[in-house]
Formats: sequence, structure tokens, C-alpha cells
Amino acid sequence: MVGLASSSVAFALEYSSIVPAKAILYDAPSVEGSKLYILGQGYPVEVIVSLGEWIKIRDAAGSLSWIEGKQLSEKRTVLVMVKSDIKSTDDTSSSLVATVEKDVVLELLSISNKTGWVKVKHRDGVTGFLPRSVLWGLN
Repeated sequence: MVGLASSSVAFALEYSSIVPAKAILYDAPSVEGSKLYILGQGYPVEVIVSLGEWIKIRDAAGSLSWIEGKQLSEKRTVLVMVKSDIKSTDDTSSSLVATVEKDVVLELLSISNKTGWVKVKHRDGVTGFLPRSVLWGLN
């Protein structure tokens, strides 16, 4: 990020996740703005612009909105875009660990640019691999 007075602009894709159980998103960087919608805990968002206490974000649907910075975490999560099978290793022929539905949030553990697979963890503790093509929230 490059500092511009009290604001900064993200040049590379930067992701955060929602901290509270329910976070309100606004159409402007103020609680006086119109409330647009709510995102749940762990939901990944792309950081577009940081204006100190307020952050402009993009969600998986491509919608732009504003959120209070204190409601975001650097913890990386990803969103499942289509029903998918979590595998035990980064190989399509490996054993099935679990099946996850569309719109499930998973913790991002690691990314293999070499294989195109991502190691993820479900909140219930299930850990395994998914192809990066079925996930949103990656660089």
C-alpha cells in the first residue's frame, strides 16, 4: 500500500475477513450512510481503499460498500463458489474428506501455486484441499 495523506490505496489484491457475527455495510464511510446489507463472521472481503476508520470493500458478488475498519480481521478466509469435495491431499484422486456447499466460508491455511490447490479448514475442524478455481478470496 502507498500512503496518501491519511488514506491509502491497495494496489495488489488484499483480503480481510469479517470479525463480528453480523457486520453492517454502508453506502458511504459513515454510520450516517444508508445501510446496505449484513455480512456474517468470517466472510472474506477484498479491501479496495482504506480511509483510516473506514474501509471500502468488495464482496464475492462484486458489490462495493463501506465498513468500519475495526470490524475486519487480517485472518484469511475463502468462500466456496460451487458445491465441492474437500480432498485429503492436493490431488483429484485422493480420498474424500468432506463435501462443502456453495457459500461456505473456510479458513485459508496455504496456497500451492504449483498445484493449483488450496489447503483449507472448516470451522468444525475438517481440514483438506480444494482446487483454487472453486474459491473466492484469493490473490
